[in-house]
Amino acid sequence: MITIYHNPRCRKSRAGLEFLSQHTQEFQVKEYLKNDLFTIDSLTKTLKILQKEPIEMIRKQEDFYKKEIKGKSFNREQLISLMVQNPQIIQRPIIINETKGILGDPAENISSIV
Repeated sequence: MITIYHNPRCRKSRAGLEFLSQHTQEFQVKEYLKNDLFTIDSLTKTLKILQKEPIEMIRKQEDFYKKEIKGKSFNREQLISLMVQNPQIIQRPIIINETKGILGDPAENISSIV
């Protein structure tokens, strides 16, 4: 089963959801901003599946990043904690199946997982 971690207010996330809808019917949508889906453990596992470091998955255009993270020094665990506490800074959409995960930006990246 494919899971998309989705923010309906995000244009890129909506494009990812549309791409999935056009290419498969077997997926579930998790609105991670609405439901506090990420814990430190689950985000750590997601980063491992994505083969990404936390800083690679942080949206640099967010005000929180600019005010609280940019130019400061954080270790991996601290960044993950900040991401869990402030999920709006997490890149999206994230698409995961049983064996791998990708960042669905651009939406065409999703073809490697469908």
